[in-house]
Amino acid sequence: MNTTVTLNQHVYLDQKNYPQGTGVFSELLSEIALAGKIISREVNKAGIAEIYGFTGDINVQGEEVQKIDEWAQKTFENILGHTGHLCAMASEEKEDIIRISDNKQLGNYVMAFDPIDGCSNIDVNVNIGSIFSIHKRVTKQGHGTLKDLLQPGFKQVAAGYIVYGSSTMFVYTTGHGVHGFTLDPSIGEFLLTHKDIKSPKTCKNFSTNETYYHEWPNGIKKYIDNIKKGGQSSARYIGSLIADFHRNLLDGGIFLYPRTKKRSNGKLRLLYEASPLAFIIEQAGGYASNGGKNILEITPTELHQRTPLIIGNKEEVKKIEKLLQS
Repeated sequence: MNTTVTLNQHVYLDQKNYPQGTGVFSELLSEIALAGKIISREVNKAGIAEIYGFTGDINVQGEEVQKIDEWAQKTFENILGHTGHLCAMASEEKEDIIRISDNKQLGNYVMAFDPIDGCSNIDVNVNIGSIFSIHKRVTKQGHGTLKDLLQPGFKQVAAGYIVYGSSTMFVYTTGHGVHGFTLDPSIGEFLLTHKDIKSPKTCKNFSTNETYYHEWPNGIKKYIDNIKKGGQSSARYIGSLIADFHRNLLDGGIFLYPRTKKRSNGKLRLLYEASPLAFIIEQAGGYASNGGKNILEITPTELHQRTPLIIGNKEEVKKIEKLLQS
């Protein structure tokens, strides 16, 4: 009989490798998982709960705010902002730092997160997800500041995502491998189903929005043309970053959202999307680049900084870098 390991058990066992640990970090991951369970429940009954559609507001990204975005945002804030484990949060949906209440205990970590990635797909029942990134604060005390949040990706102490689809999965890394847990709704627990995930060596899929082909740099065009001629990879593009990334992480592949003539700085957000996924893929043996530099080596200068993103199979990403530099 196979041993069943829950997410909380796995985090606790991992914590035992660090005798100096206080258990706070483990509790923080458990709280993120709790938020994921609550969001998963609501996503699965979105039509019934009337959280389809738009609120009528525009977020900091210039995008219409969907009801599910707003609801998930509040869920993360309410759960993570009252535990005493964080000193600040930042969200793709909020222009400024999310300040922890003055009457709450302040912790030693900061978290950047995208409450719902791919929310435009919820109306048509396509996979969406939540992404998170955790850094240890660099300031000594008090409320967290921009300095705490604007750290390069290689300094992350944890990153992960929760994908809401035919099943709900929690995937995370603390810098020691990548592990995936599937939610068993009958008992309300995330169970270890994908231990020590490794990015496959074969590039089975390539995921990109070819609508922008004529706006891409020549190196990207050449790569896509060559990969099509080879016929060894299939075009698989869902239009939900977390869904495309998750499939490529498990099956093998590469995701591209390069700069274009209209978006010279790229579209995806460094703190909330690119950096945490780059940390995950590197731990799985893959690689993430902005086309010329490792995503994890980029020090953000603002909360909502954008970046081109090429992520997945290490050899393929390196190949693209060479094409862009030639």
